[in-house]
Amino acid sequence: MSPLVASRIAARDGLVTLIGHRSLETARAVADVRTWAPLLLGHMRRLGVDSVPITLFIAVFTGIVLSLLSSYIFTGAVPIYFVGALVGKTVMMELGPVLTGMGLAGRVGASIAAELGTMKVTEQVDALETLAYNRYAYLVVPRVLAAILMFPVVTAFAMAVGVAAGWATSVNVLDLSTPQFLKGLKLFYHFKDIWFGLVKSASFGGAVALMGCLQGLAATSGAEGVGKSTTRAVVLGCEAILVLDAFWALVLL
Repeated sequence: MSPLVASRIAARDGLVTLIGHRSLETARAVADVRTWAPLLLGHMRRLGVDSVPITLFIAVFTGIVLSLLSSYIFTGAVPIYFVGALVGKTVMMELGPVLTGMGLAGRVGASIAAELGTMKVTEQVDALETLAYNRYAYLVVPRVLAAILMFPVVTAFAMAVGVAAGWATSVNVLDLSTPQFLKGLKLFYHFKDIWFGLVKSASFGGAVALMGCLQGLAATSGAEGVGKSTTRAVVLGCEAILVLDAFWALVLL
């Protein structure tokens, strides 16, 4: 094995160990309710409510593209009302949660990593500890809990808007009537379709926020280090989303 490959493997192992250790410290800090509870609502607004516009933008065009693609795929093969079935199933179970998670990994993960990274390199984190604050209870726990609580809410909006956009496209572009679209939508629908997507989105939120926090707290070397930590937070957040997506499909389906 070449020295370069060995050094990269060692760096990856060190990163996994560091994430595991800091995740454990975060879990322990949940018990410090008096520290993180007053901060929770503010982070729920910042991470959830402020993310709704970009989420709806993604959902609208996801619904449009799915409707057009399904019409193309089904041409001459199956009844056209199956467009509703494909749009509904795909948006609720897969693309709604995953694309929303990916979009918010860029917005939320990068924002958290940049904010905490700046605090770290300017020694504000050390100042917190001199005031007897637990850095994980004050900085990490409220952000992670806010993301876990708000990602399913934002994803629910994305699901509704994505299906509505698919319906509008089907009616106005594909000459599919509303009863036909609804017939396809109801054809394979199960209540599990919705909660499956919401459970996934909650885990995505926790992973994205946790990666942002841990990478931000690991930032070094001034502005350049903050930039690198922010990039790593987004990459690790997206990787975590894909791994969790496969995990939930294996466990819940």
